Amino acid sequence: MPSLCKQMVDRTRAERQPARAAFAPKDRAKFAPFSGEETIHNLIVTTKAPAVVSAIDAVKHRLLPTSTILFLQNGMGIVEEVNRELFPDPKLRPNYMLGINSHGLNSPSNFTVNHAGHGIISLGLVPRVPFSELAALNAANLEIKGQAEDVWAPSSRYLLRTITRSPILAAVALSPTDLLQAQLEKLAVNCLINPMTVLLDAPNGAVLHNFSLSRVSRLLLAEICAVIQSLPELKGIPNVQRRFSPKRLEALTVRIATKTAENISSSLADARRGIQTETEYMNGYIVKRGEELGIRAVMNYMLMHLVHGKTNMISREIDDYVPFPEMGAGKPPASIENEEHNV
Repeated sequence: MPSLCKQMVDRTRAERQPARAAFAPKDRAKFAPFSGEETIHNLIVTTKAPAVVSAIDAVKHRLLPTSTILFLQNGMGIVEEVNRELFPDPKLRPNYMLGINSHGLNSPSNFTVNHAGHGIISLGLVPRVPFSELAALNAANLEIKGQAEDVWAPSSRYLLRTITRSPILAAVALSPTDLLQAQLEKLAVNCLINPMTVLLDAPNGAVLHNFSLSRVSRLLLAEICAVIQSLPELKGIPNVQRRFSPKRLEALTVRIATKTAENISSSLADARRGIQTETEYMNGYIVKRGEELGIRAVMNYMLMHLVHGKTNMISREIDDYVPFPEMGAGKPPASIENEEHNV
């Protein structure tokens, strides 16, 4: 067992070594940004999930393997998409951080954002070493502290310290496994509230105190929990079955829907404007992971496509809209103006 663990440590160090070597002076030009543009050491991406790839692609040439990208989006599967589309080579890939934001924000106009409600931001670093290898090293009681320099980039540690030291953001740092579970909790809530409010065209509180909607919610949560509880990433973590039980997630959803009863979900705000929603990264993520595990998430699949269908319908209505003189040329219908929502 010690020899096997030693081989694993040597292999992970060897895999990380090229990323360091790549920045020797003789190879620096290979990764240098375009002339006249500075290197981006830390990038915070706050666009909606469907726009993340195109947003990063615009500045990809200014990112280095030593840079850090912080993702603050609803849904999951975004990092995997960025890796697949932009950074397929792990040696040239930037470092990643993930964040969960519960602050209330609204955007009354372009380039203007109002801080409408205080919350917290949970942050976590995404290790370059696979979770399975870190778990194996931990199980063998090997000393990993000395490898912190290899696992966490200086730019990542700097960004994490800077954000957590800002009092108004109320940011906290979580371990990768704790952040993953927090992400899955928020995902489960979003998979229920966001698509249902789009289809109902109503605030978050509309899902409460309605017998028929509660039947649908419980069927949906049962399917979501079946997928989450089967994820290999959560294998070996205690209390996963209890934490992600339908009963607990239903209580969590009711609590959040009650707290934000008057708010418009981000998906509903997007749908009213005919903009692609993040449902693909919410219910769509459950469908995708369910297929990998042999679980058919038919409820999530149905809701995802109902939301897509309604959004496409509204988009066509907006595109076909013909302004009348008394309404003002180019002015959209009043129903899609000045919507406030939480992100």
